[in-house]
Amino acid sequence: MLLWCCTWGCQQPTKDYKAAAANPEFFRQSVNKLTAVIVHDIFSPPVASRIYAYPHIAAYEILVHDYPGYQSLAGQLNGFKGIPQPAKDSAYCYPLASLNAFLTVGRNLTFSGDKLDKYEADVYAKYLEMGVPQEVYARSIRYGQTVAKAIMAYANEDGYKQTRGFRHQVTKKPGHWVPTPPAYMDAIEPNWFKIRPFVIDSCNQFSPAVPVAFNPAKNSGFYQEMVQVYETTNKLTEEQRKIASFWDCNPFVMHVTGHVMYATKKITPGGHWLGITGIATRQAKADLMQTLEAYTRVTLSLADGFISCWDEKYRSDRIRPETAINEHLDKNWVPLLQTPPFPEYPSGHSVISNAAAVVLTDLFGPSFEYIDSTEVAYGLPPRSFKSFKAAADEAAISRLYGGIHFMSAIENGAVEGTQVGNYLVAKLKTRKPNKAVATVAQTPVK
Repeated sequence: MLLWCCTWGCQQPTKDYKAAAANPEFFRQSVNKLTAVIVHDIFSPPVASRIYAYPHIAAYEILVHDYPGYQSLAGQLNGFKGIPQPAKDSAYCYPLASLNAFLTVGRNLTFSGDKLDKYEADVYAKYLEMGVPQEVYARSIRYGQTVAKAIMAYANEDGYKQTRGFRHQVTKKPGHWVPTPPAYMDAIEPNWFKIRPFVIDSCNQFSPAVPVAFNPAKNSGFYQEMVQVYETTNKLTEEQRKIASFWDCNPFVMHVTGHVMYATKKITPGGHWLGITGIATRQAKADLMQTLEAYTRVTLSLADGFISCWDEKYRSDRIRPETAINEHLDKNWVPLLQTPPFPEYPSGHSVISNAAAVVLTDLFGPSFEYIDSTEVAYGLPPRSFKSFKAAADEAAISRLYGGIHFMSAIENGAVEGTQVGNYLVAKLKTRKPNKAVATVAQTPVK
């Protein structure tokens, strides 16, 4: 309860509940709570991106009713026809309904939704304390539930259920992916390209260039890429090690000590960028609608970025540096970061980081300076960035420092992610034309 009092203050009931209900901290905290459940349940990065997207759509669609300068995503997202409309001539607390829909959809898409029980009880009580009339409160909760049901129906049509239970067939062909130590896990989500995208037209709309062909001969381009990873990781500076660790974002890291094996849970790459979104909206003093707009656009860029990236991963099925270097350069070499369990090309973090950075730059500008404290909860110090693009560049190169990607996967992944982000910015319209919407104040950290 200390966090609530520190963040919002211990509020007393007030007749002007609408202003109090529109406090964006309620929503930021709810996103963080959903992230905690995702970390607990150990969802893979692609699945986590889906879990983030649908609750935000539900929340956004409801809150639009309070902000006439914004418009629905109906007809803009693939297969999305909109949500049930509220009853005419009835009063609603749309921030409350929005939050209820967000948390309800989040519960339905995770395993451990019960971990939200106490949080939900506490946060809903806040709305009553600020003076929301009982009948308005009850009507708003019912509307949130109605919209959540509609969004779940939309989610159930995206192909997710049909892709469960499939395994990637490991080939013995040279240059192709094989499970890596220490856990030798199966490749995750080999059919993720079959998931319906949100904004992009198809999974292969922005396919990256064909990767460098596998060839371990010393005069080949692949050999040069392999040596680059090997030599870079063998002479890392302390700063490069910090960069690699900061952007690791591996949700399930295995540790082996003798005969003992255990795992630690961490935030996913998408969760990291939602942490950045929360930091940016708070620093910019964004109102509730601007905050939800930013979160929603970022989650959609992440979800489509993963669909685009995973399409190529299982088409090229490329070998990881750890496997290649152990076989052709140094059998004892170990990367700084644990190799994730899926094919190498392209770099997922390069794709989604650049997609998210494009969206955030469109909203907050190209020179938005901030301190990223997202990883503090996982034992890592904060890092400062002069722009979202600078953060995306660092996230991408961190994969070389970590020893888990070749340079072409990093560079071409960044191009792919930028294309996804640019497409979303151009196609997805959250502001109505010719409608005045307050601009977000930009307050860079000095």
